[in-house]
Amino acid sequence: MSNHPIQELMSTAMENLKQMIDVNTIIGDPVETPDGSVILTVSKVGFGFAAGGSEFMLDGDQQNGQQTSEHKHPFGGGSGGGVSITPIAFLIVNASGIKLLHLDESTHLYEKILDLAPQAMEKIQQMLKKNKQQNDQKQTFEQKKDDLNI
Repeated sequence: MSNHPIQELMSTAMENLKQMIDVNTIIGDPVETPDGSVILTVSKVGFGFAAGGSEFMLDGDQQNGQQTSEHKHPFGGGSGGGVSITPIAFLIVNASGIKLLHLDESTHLYEKILDLAPQAMEKIQQMLKKNKQQNDQKQTFEQKKDDLNI
């Protein structure tokens, strides 16, 4: 059984899209700077695809309201696709560590919160320890006061 023309349209379009999109589209090729840093581009990729078609019946293709299978109907169709590539960040790797530099200021709010979370937890723990020490000192003072009956 031969493929329907719409299948051929879709297969051709999907093969071409597959060739255009690979991992290097999302994570760009590394660029090395004179100071030894390596910069990678991180992009957002979106693509769309559509295909459609129709077979046309000619006069005489029907006999008594029934379609005859011996006639091949003319086919008309088309397909299309589009790709959108938008750089969203740069990944910078150097001797001091790895840094992600966002191009859109609103996208890294959650990342900043996650980066600050350990520091915030440490400060809260220090405050709790300090508060506990003050309570312990107060209890010790009260106990000594009671021992001396002051």
